[in-house]
Amino acid sequence: MKEFHCGSLVPGCNWHTRHDEEAEVIRRAAEHMRETHGESVIRESMVEAIRSRVTQAKNAA
Repeated sequence: MKEFHCGSLVPGCNWHTRHDEEAEVIRRAAEHMRETHGESVIRESMVEAIRSRVTQAKNAA
């Protein structure tokens, strides 16, 4: 199980997501960036910033 915590990229944001597939975590994070943080264009550098902050979920069964 992979997870992403938005606060690791956007200080103060408490949003997070988990999924078995890293690609789905990144997709959800990019969608969150558009909807919540007003990023109209998700550049490759943003995708890489998200990817570098995706971690193995703690307490994953």
